[in-house]
Amino acid sequence: MNIYQVIGRNIDVTDAMRTYAEDKLEKLNRFNDQIVDAKVVMSYNERVGGQPAKVEVQVNVPNGMVRAEERGPDHYGAVDLVVDKLERQLKKLKGRQVAKRGEEKPEPVVEEAEEEAPRIVRTKRHVMRPMAPEDAAMEMDALGHDFYVFRNVDTDQVAVIYLREDGHYGVIEPA
Repeated sequence: MNIYQVIGRNIDVTDAMRTYAEDKLEKLNRFNDQIVDAKVVMSYNERVGGQPAKVEVQVNVPNGMVRAEERGPDHYGAVDLVVDKLERQLKKLKGRQVAKRGEEKPEPVVEEAEEEAPRIVRTKRHVMRPMAPEDAAMEMDALGHDFYVFRNVDTDQVAVIYLREDGHYGVIEPA
């Protein structure tokens, strides 16, 4: 597999980190032999909390791409997690391609548990007091959340404030 870029954000990517990522990603070829190339982005953000190391990988295949990102206590662990996720995605992609060609679908591996579709498992009710975005940011930080839903006192619209990876805040408001 040709890894055409290994980028570091808020971190210098060492040769050891680059080699580790390349070696792990090379193993993905056995799950899909049509992989064209891959792009790896490694970043580090202490503000996130317990998992400051993040690895994002985009694998290009003919007629599309597969993308995954994972966090870990260090970049080596995050690479392991992201490769596992990419393995599952590439297996699914290959299964769909085989089924689309009308060939027999490969037998599922008995050891692997079938992944169930995401479902809603909890509903929270939240009283939205009118507040300024700055107050919502303080409330979000006090709760230790990555985002916070509030009613903007200036526009009287529901808005979401969120913590960006660069450590700043963003606000999402309806158009």
